[in-house]
Amino acid sequence: MIKINLLPYWEHKKKEGIRKQIILVSASFVLFFILIASLHVYMAMTVNALERKVKLSENRLAILTKITGDVNKFKRDKAIMIKKLAIINSLEKNRMDPIYLLDEIARSIPAGKIWLTSVSQKDVVVRLRGMSMSNSDIALFMINLKMARHIKSVDLVSSKQINYSNVKLMDFSLSCTLKKG
Repeated sequence: MIKINLLPYWEHKKKEGIRKQIILVSASFVLFFILIASLHVYMAMTVNALERKVKLSENRLAILTKITGDVNKFKRDKAIMIKKLAIINSLEKNRMDPIYLLDEIARSIPAGKIWLTSVSQKDVVVRLRGMSMSNSDIALFMINLKMARHIKSVDLVSSKQINYSNVKLMDFSLSCTLKKG
């Protein structure tokens, strides 16, 4: 016997096609949401890792900044110490100069004829004040000073006769320029 299906089969196929399409679209949406969720989780993990790196870098920067500040302080202290040592070396080098100068002045004085009342020095100029028996003694003293190793030039600033305990003496003032070096 012949069976005849009077139900339209295309509607049945059409419903099944729509159901397949709904399943396919639903599966696509689910797959899309899974993809978006996994991408979101990956990005969140990457952002967290980068934030940790930034925090570690900031901490390291703070430590290095402190170390750099200490290094700069040590450099400043070193520069100050070098300046102080240079001053000490200069003073040490020149500490004997006044002794040599006074020795040369003492050797240049004609014995028993000149008395110094004051000796002062400012930079390279030495001022001598004293008394003598005569102007020729002052001239001899000036010649002796000019021959001294540390003295460059000698100038007579003043010379005047004074009466000191009923004795006539010459009160004089000299200006000497020292050699540098």
